[in-house]
Amino acid sequence: MRGYLSPGEEVQLEARQHGIALAFPLARAFAVAGLGTALILYGTRVHWLFAPLGAGLLGAAAVLALGAVWRWDRTELVLTSEKLFVVHGVLSRRAAAVRLSRVGAVEVEQSLLGRVLGYGTLIAGELEIPYVPRPRDVCRLVR
Repeated sequence: MRGYLSPGEEVQLEARQHGIALAFPLARAFAVAGLGTALILYGTRVHWLFAPLGAGLLGAAAVLALGAVWRWDRTELVLTSEKLFVVHGVLSRRAAAVRLSRVGAVEVEQSLLGRVLGYGTLIAGELEIPYVPRPRDVCRLVR
């Protein structure tokens, strides 16, 4: 993280995306795993090729789930005394940032589910960051 900071810049907040960001990727992985399990359990009665295909789908589901968690783990929201930025990437790291001095209004968008679970989308200038945990607290820190 320190490679993205200017001299004298202090980190005020470092956060990972809310866990809800994993809901759809993990649901997709579970669906693939369910199909693979069904092919293994029921397909063996129909044709012998279904079992290896089902095992392959279980492996693919594991890769999908692991990839989703790894991407989630490697995505961070960082608020410093001068900038708000998102750092993401698995093999190569990328950062998108806005200077707080140039940001006019900071907006928070929250769905009903987002309000209940405590996440939302933070919009600061050109930067739109989804699944921010406690976005209203982050918004207060930016001002």
